[in-house]
Amino acid sequence: MSSIDNNKDIKLAERFNSSVKNIKNELAKVIIGQDEIVNDLLVSLFAKGHSLLIGVPGLAKTLIIKTLADVVDLSFNRIQFTPDLMPSDITGTEIIEEDKATGKRSFRYVKGPIFSNIILADEINRTPPKTQSALLEAMQEQKVTAVGNVYELPNPFFVLATQNPIEQEGTYPLPEAQLDRFMFNLWLTYPSVAQEKEIIKSTTSEYTAKLNKVINKDEIILFQELIRKVPIADNVIEYAVNFVNATRKGSIEKLTNLINWGAGPRATQNLVLAAKTYAIMNGRFTPVIDDIKKFLIPVLRHRIIPSFNAEAEGINSVEIVRMIEKLV
Repeated sequence: MSSIDNNKDIKLAERFNSSVKNIKNELAKVIIGQDEIVNDLLVSLFAKGHSLLIGVPGLAKTLIIKTLADVVDLSFNRIQFTPDLMPSDITGTEIIEEDKATGKRSFRYVKGPIFSNIILADEINRTPPKTQSALLEAMQEQKVTAVGNVYELPNPFFVLATQNPIEQEGTYPLPEAQLDRFMFNLWLTYPSVAQEKEIIKSTTSEYTAKLNKVINKDEIILFQELIRKVPIADNVIEYAVNFVNATRKGSIEKLTNLINWGAGPRATQNLVLAAKTYAIMNGRFTPVIDDIKKFLIPVLRHRIIPSFNAEAEGINSVEIVRMIEKLV
């Protein structure tokens, strides 16, 4: 069983806790509000997960991700997904080169924008499934295969995909099996009136925030390894397992008519990893059931398929999660 029981790991945990606070302070120089989204993005980064962000235009999705990349000193690429985007536009392609001295021609592989630590896949649902799958395969395998050769992607590797919830014409929704690759499904909300005032003041003046780089990729990898060592009590794991099992059709008789498909084991893994990460981020060496509860909606929102009956009654996956929480 994993544990944090030596001075080296304890000091690393303390450093991690301090680094997270510093990252949030730096992000706050640019990002006003969206504290919960920032927190969840940091959890998924250190838990080695990917996130899907859904929100209307203008809610600073790109700014949050670009600023995060700057603060944690990681390379960043933004890929705008469009209907004519090809898989090779993401992963890279071979080009013919001619040796000027000998006149001999040969192929050279040119790496695509996927070869970066943080990838922003903007409006991922605007491109056909073939191109979507090129990104999703890279997310799962952390490698790219091109013309028989395998190319390792950078470590750490973190994909943040965005979707616009209001313009659905001409889009290709992600299939459930591909949605399952994302640790979190995060919905951005509008800022409060007070926050919007601050946003307007800061973005319409000549002030430019100076960001400090808080950590580097080597430290991120150390922190990611530390998360795996965090011990977790059997009763906390049992709660996560029982909850995910309750999302499956037939597990709870009262909800049978509301669910077509429930979440698989990857959801339970993500709940446990999120709880471990959140605990250590907050200076605790083991998670509790409340840490699991905190991430039920972002982990399960995109993994529960409501039935026709549920949709007819206006019941979505988030409401099903809340119903289960009262019953488990």
